[in-house]
Amino acid sequence: MRLLIAEDEKDLNQVITKTLQKNHYSVDSCLDGQEALDCLDMAEYDAIILDIMMPRVSGLEVLKKLRSAGNKTPVLLLTARDSVQDRVAGLDTGADDYLVKPFDFEELLARIRVMLRREGGRIDNCYRIANLKVDCDARCVFREDIPIALSSKEFSILEYLICNQGIVLSREKIEQHIWNYDYEGGSNVVDVYIRYLRKKIDDGFTPKLIHTVRGAGYVLKEA
Repeated sequence: MRLLIAEDEKDLNQVITKTLQKNHYSVDSCLDGQEALDCLDMAEYDAIILDIMMPRVSGLEVLKKLRSAGNKTPVLLLTARDSVQDRVAGLDTGADDYLVKPFDFEELLARIRVMLRREGGRIDNCYRIANLKVDCDARCVFREDIPIALSSKEFSILEYLICNQGIVLSREKIEQHIWNYDYEGGSNVVDVYIRYLRKKIDDGFTPKLIHTVRGAGYVLKEA
């Protein structure tokens, strides 16, 4: 899952970013609202964490522009203000959740998980196709009830595929979704990880689930 964090307090921004990365999220971070808008013009995110009080463009203005453009990405607002009016203003503008500083990072992670479940219309973060089960919260994978160990990036790619099962995803789309702007890798990195996944997920099992669509990309589906 790829997240955007916009927070103008540098130390807090760094701590949030490191916490999210430690919990296997791909993260882009910025320090003001205009940077956030620039990031949103160039990439798609699964969720956005916005500080309300930011220089150049406020978090509420970023949110207004996001929603007026038809972007429905879940947004969690961060603020030092705790009045009912502030919470109502944020929610009425289109925020999905609201967290007051200072906050516990476990609560932040839990609220992100809830937003992602809600966005997919699910009651949990377990996905299934054929005899493959992927638990996105526990980061566990089973094929025919056999546990399969995956690296962090392997899991992230499988998670993206199964969240979009039946949809053909281009190599570029997968790369942009899994890696942040700091990544400098080879042009065939997605192909390499898909090959790793096939060995672990498909080899020795039926039906085959990871398919190549020539000239288009990859899709997770029953043949």
